[in-house]
Amino acid sequence: MLLIGDIMTSNPYTLRADNSLTDARVLMAQHRIRHIPIVDDEMQLIGLITQRDILAAQTSCLLSLSENRRIEQENEIQLGELMRTRVLTIDLHAGIRAAAQILFKHRIGCLPVTEQSKLVGIITDSDFVAVAIHLLELEEETDPPEQDELDDDSLNGLSADLPPQVRTDNGDE
Repeated sequence: MLLIGDIMTSNPYTLRADNSLTDARVLMAQHRIRHIPIVDDEMQLIGLITQRDILAAQTSCLLSLSENRRIEQENEIQLGELMRTRVLTIDLHAGIRAAAQILFKHRIGCLPVTEQSKLVGIITDSDFVAVAIHLLELEEETDPPEQDELDDDSLNGLSADLPPQVRTDNGDE
């Protein structure tokens, strides 16, 4: 059985409640992440800030400001004012099925991973996409699809974003 520790991101980027909105926005942009756990000095999880939280804060209070004033205002807003404090977490030793069920049931994009109340990682919906891709690749290695399985009827309604090996022969891409 796969455990959370097998697929999570260990030692995720974190910030403190007194960090600014700018700090979170820059960290997300630099590292292409969408969730930042907010921790105290002992690495205890106290909240979570998401990309949506940042966008909502920027839209609601900063949109009408000039660029210079917007930057000043972002630097003044502390994450403690914006962060979600009721955060679902999962234990490091839990199975990935439990995590998947929580993400799906609650329609959330991440679960901070804890061990003895300390943040040790984060698992996201993207981690589960990576697992699904890996499982599909394993299945293809053991039972490769036959060419006849990919016919025009099975492709009906697909967009031009299809990879070359799946495109139809009649010019539709």
